[in-house]
Amino acid sequence: MDFEVISSYIPKYIEAFWLTIRIGWIGIALSIVIGIFTAFVLHFKVPVLSAVSKVYVELFRNTPLLVQLFFIYFALPKIGISVKADTCGAVGLGLLGGSYMSEVFRSGLDGVAASQTESALALGLSKRQLFFYVIFPQALSLSVPGVVANVIFLLKETSVFSAISLMDLMFTAKDLIGLYYNTTEALFLLVVFYIIMLLPVSVLGSIIEKKLVVFGH
Repeated sequence: MDFEVISSYIPKYIEAFWLTIRIGWIGIALSIVIGIFTAFVLHFKVPVLSAVSKVYVELFRNTPLLVQLFFIYFALPKIGISVKADTCGAVGLGLLGGSYMSEVFRSGLDGVAASQTESALALGLSKRQLFFYVIFPQALSLSVPGVVANVIFLLKETSVFSAISLMDLMFTAKDLIGLYYNTTEALFLLVVFYIIMLLPVSVLGSIIEKKLVVFGH
């Protein structure tokens, strides 16, 4: 292990790290928005939209992110829709994540006991109040563990961004290995930077889950 080589590589990894973080979290934010919308549509069985949502969820849950990125980046330009690499990465991650997040949020909505709804209506709450003060907070609380798990999963999936020439962490590692053959040093830094990216999310998620359990009791 050559620490001088590691020291010289760190600036490149820092640059790649921030690119990966930026695109990854944009994609995650998009996935949460898509997931919540799709979950509501499926839970409340909105005509037409629920059928479209089911197709979307099955399609994106059962195809790899790499295939989806290739389709967006290489196939769409053939029909006149050009997408930049960073936009492709964020949208692809958002669409994949949305299909997983929708199932998490839908499970949260389904997990709210019917007695809660009945009690709230008996107390005279309107449907709007019922949703925002009873159903939504409980569904969100029930969804937190699944959301945290999906966030970690999606951050790991950013490793395929290199396939569309994004200078992310994986691309940087492969590029440096190809140029200088310092495989051990390049892979060591790759592992370190992924731990830096993922560990805080995992720790924060565990803290939030414990707080929710205490709050629930």
